[in-house]
Amino acid sequence: MIPDKVKKILEKQQYRIIGSHSAVKICHWTKESLTRNRVCFKEKWYPPVESHRCMQMTPSLACNHKCLWCWRVQSGDRPNLSWKEYPFSFPIDEPKDIIEGCIEARKILLSGFGGNPSVDKKKFKEALKPTMMTMSLIGEPTLYPRLSELIEEAKKRDMITFLVTNGTNPEVLEKLDPLPWQLYITLPAPDEETYLKACRPLIKDGWKKINESLELFPSLDCRKVLRLTLAKGLNMKDPEKYAKLIEKAEPNFCEVKAFMHVGEAQKRLPRNAMPLMEEVKSFAEKIADHCSYRIKDEDLDSRVVLLEK
Repeated sequence: MIPDKVKKILEKQQYRIIGSHSAVKICHWTKESLTRNRVCFKEKWYPPVESHRCMQMTPSLACNHKCLWCWRVQSGDRPNLSWKEYPFSFPIDEPKDIIEGCIEARKILLSGFGGNPSVDKKKFKEALKPTMMTMSLIGEPTLYPRLSELIEEAKKRDMITFLVTNGTNPEVLEKLDPLPWQLYITLPAPDEETYLKACRPLIKDGWKKINESLELFPSLDCRKVLRLTLAKGLNMKDPEKYAKLIEKAEPNFCEVKAFMHVGEAQKRLPRNAMPLMEEVKSFAEKIADHCSYRIKDEDLDSRVVLLEK
C-alpha cells in the first residue's frame, strides 16, 4: 500500500487509487476533446485512437526511476515527505478488478461533464465507455507481475492498449503475451552519464537494461514507438547519439517531445528547461541528419515532432 499521506496528495490532484497499487485519472486531452473538440496528437497520428475514450491509468504506482521531468510526486519533493519508493511491496490485485475499478472511477470523474452545455451529449456517453487503455499515468507498469493478463482483460472489453515503459525490464517485454496494441519505450538520454543524472535510478544497471530493451524492440510484433522527453540543460544534447540508439531499436515511429513544466517537475527543473517548439523541431532535424528517420509531422500544442523511417 502507498503511504496515506501520498495517497491524499494524489487524490487532491484528481488521481483515484484503485486497489493496492493502481490508479486512474482523466487525461487533459480527454477534457479538451469533450469541452473544446481539441484532440491529442495520438488521435491524429495513431488511429483508431479517440481522445475522449482513452482511459489513462497505471497498474503500478511504484517506479524504479526518479526522473527529474516526471510530474508525479516523489519521495523528497516536499518537506517531511519521504517513503520507500522501490522496491514497493503490496498485495497483487486481480487484473479484472483493476480494469473494472478504473472504469468505474473514471465514470465518476467524468460525471460532471454530463451537465456542461458545451459538451456534446453523444460524445459524453461515448466517453463513459473507453475504447483504449493507456498504461502511462505514473509509475512503471512493467512492475505489475500480471501485465499480460491485464492486457488480455482489456482486449476482452474491446479496448486497445498503449503501454509506456522506461525499458528497464526487458525480460518482462520479452515474455508479454499478448503484446499491447502499441508499445512505447522512453529513451531518456543519449548516454549513461546523462541517464544517471536525469533519471536518478533506484536500480543498478538501468542503462544496460534499457539498451537490452532497445535491442529486443525489433523482434516484438506490435506497433512500436520511442519517445524522447527533452529538457534543456539536461538531456537535450548529442543528437547523433540518440540517432544511433534509434537505429538500433528500429521503432515504427519516434516522438521527439518537449519536457513540460507541470506537476511536481516544477520543483525540480526551471521553466526555461522546457524547450520551445522551434527548438524541439531543430533537435529532431539534427537527429534525422544522423539516421534513416525523417520528420513526418508535428504538434505545436504538445511540442512534439514525429519521426518515421
